[in-house]
Amino acid sequence: MARRALILVEGSRYNGPLYVQAALQLGLHPIVLSANPAQYDYLGAEGIEAIRVDTADLDALIRECSRLHATYDIAGITSVGDSFYATVGKLCRHFDLPGPNPTSIERCCNKFTQRQLLAEAGVPIPDYRLAADTADIESSADEIGLPVILKPAVGAGSRGVRLCRNLDELAEHTTYLLGGQHIWQSPPRILVEEFAQGPLYWVDIMGDQIVGIGTADFGPLPHFVCRECTIPALLTDDEHERIADVSLSCLRALGLGWGPTGIEVRWTKRGPVVIEVNPRLHGTPTPQLIQLAYGIDLITEHIKLAIGDEWDLRRRHSHTAAARFLVPDRDGILDWIDSGSLAAAVPGVAEVKFYVEAKTPIVRKGDLRDWIGYVIAASPSRAQTEAILQHAVDIIEWSITPFSS
Repeated sequence: MARRALILVEGSRYNGPLYVQAALQLGLHPIVLSANPAQYDYLGAEGIEAIRVDTADLDALIRECSRLHATYDIAGITSVGDSFYATVGKLCRHFDLPGPNPTSIERCCNKFTQRQLLAEAGVPIPDYRLAADTADIESSADEIGLPVILKPAVGAGSRGVRLCRNLDELAEHTTYLLGGQHIWQSPPRILVEEFAQGPLYWVDIMGDQIVGIGTADFGPLPHFVCRECTIPALLTDDEHERIADVSLSCLRALGLGWGPTGIEVRWTKRGPVVIEVNPRLHGTPTPQLIQLAYGIDLITEHIKLAIGDEWDLRRRHSHTAAARFLVPDRDGILDWIDSGSLAAAVPGVAEVKFYVEAKTPIVRKGDLRDWIGYVIAASPSRAQTEAILQHAVDIIEWSITPFSS
């Protein structure tokens, strides 16, 4: 009998290991198709089958999956992130497997198109303009009024996203985006957006069911580097209902509702305003937080959906889970970082993770690549979880020697 395989198109150092582990626990044989499998360290560590293929070439992926089909029973095809999720939808349709609507995914991944569809459906969003050059950016910022946010129309992880509070910052970031420092996968298209001010909430959805609503805190402006996230968010019944309603409105407006969706909302003076909709789960450590808070393994449930099995989103318990990201305060060479064993031994700490090793050059970029690790804690109460987290983070030490001038 042919072995059941799960095809993963590309990977990720964040959620990637979790998808591989979940597939193995479901008795599946994970196979990663990647243009550069060597970039995913966890594949070698787990001994996972990885095949080099041009993942930007749909025909090449179809040929490779057809070749694998001769050896394996391909149970499902999916992807860790949203960059290749539309491609996954096309592959699933070709091989008659459960999968997302590729047209809906493509529209959602283009932030400008997403904004247009949400606006047409009456979903509250920030004022915005699309710009392609310096003159467009300047006139758009003038129409909207400073401060504004500049961001690439296609991208993830807050790469290239910055708040511009005055004309000097606007000119500086325009030069960064258009002057060759930002890497574009397509001709530059920039969103100029109103700065929607207020606390940020994140919503994780599977299918058309809201699994949980959490809150996120960020480091200092003008960048948007997440420092801490917590679930559940402290909300009144009315606030919860309004965030839930606007989130489900996003699904209808964008033609989503199959598989995972991650939505970010700011609570402003006019209530919930949608900042972004992503056709994927939020990245690590959000899946771990949801599992600790509610006993729901979203990654396993996503894989079950992809292979046509019955899923289960029932909550087993209700705890408070939180993660603190470790972010350096300077550039330089990381001389040393402790093992994290003492922090991991603190009762209530669920995980301590480092992304870097000693002697690693640290160059902050103002996005998620600034994270050098995280700590996760959980307990029955919010105050207790915060105290555990703070204690564990205080134990962790590292040293960075600034680059010599």
